[in-house]
Amino acid sequence: MRPADILCSKPAGLYCAPGDFYIDPMRPVDRALITHGHSDHARAGHGAVMATRETLAIMAERYGADFAAATQPTAYGETHTIGDARVRFAPAGHVLGSAQIVVEAGGVRMVVSGDYKRKRDPTCPLFEPVPCDVFISEATFALPVFRHPEPEAEIAKLLRSVAANPERTHLVGCYALGKAQRVIMLLREAGYAKPIYIHGAMEKLCALYESFGVRLGELLPATSPTKKDFAGEIVIAPPSAMADRWSRRFADPVDCFASGWMRIKQRAKQRGVELPLVISDHADWDELTSTVKEIAPGELWITHGRDDALARWAELEGFKARPLHLVGFEDEDD
Repeated sequence: MRPADILCSKPAGLYCAPGDFYIDPMRPVDRALITHGHSDHARAGHGAVMATRETLAIMAERYGADFAAATQPTAYGETHTIGDARVRFAPAGHVLGSAQIVVEAGGVRMVVSGDYKRKRDPTCPLFEPVPCDVFISEATFALPVFRHPEPEAEIAKLLRSVAANPERTHLVGCYALGKAQRVIMLLREAGYAKPIYIHGAMEKLCALYESFGVRLGELLPATSPTKKDFAGEIVIAPPSAMADRWSRRFADPVDCFASGWMRIKQRAKQRGVELPLVISDHADWDELTSTVKEIAPGELWITHGRDDALARWAELEGFKARPLHLVGFEDEDD
């Protein structure tokens, strides 16, 4: 059986013919396997959804309990037979519950990475390399300019600024699912024990992380009648709130933004970011290329992102590669 007979691109997304299911489809389908809870991968309205318990809980929180007609939770490493295909989920290291999806049929093994990173994340298990015939990878940061520093160093930069500016509020822009909780945990690991203030849009997702054993410490709502109450404090908010009237309540805020895109100085300048924090939940160029070398697949397929650059690199390294040009995926920080 050829790889293209097992997984192929259709208008609704990546389709598995032997199992009659889609992976991260862009529109409602009869059966969907979901890699993680970000809205460009996890959509409501499917007939049946299989995902990790954490991802199903995230989808229920965001879309309501009836987001699909039926759901089936799975655990990392648990194998399921769907039609003529065997599937299992492996850790992707992206956010809580994120998974690669391993599909086997006709003696061929294919791995769909979903979004992933290789750096340690205190909120989710590390990415697990899975040997395969075809590795289907994202390519969000697949350009050599994107080489992310260690996140601990970026958190240390934030804490130095907090110490140097006790009269100002540090307002940190983070995506509400995954990045916010990771930044909070990194702050705790760095010894920051004070309460951390969060935007209301993050309260339920932070509570969900807590319910799965991710201890975030004391979190308080970022509401106060006076600006001076937030002087010297750290406030976590979604990027959309950074330019909103909501942000005007803070004392001479230091605008920070945690994203892999902060590697590009012009992006930081365009957003008016005073303290860029290069913290990404996606693999950077070195992680993408080293992962392909480590797995050494017969073929590399690329779902979305800077696919041409990664495909060209792979060809120069002796790997057969092709972009799938899937639409509908975007970086949640962009």
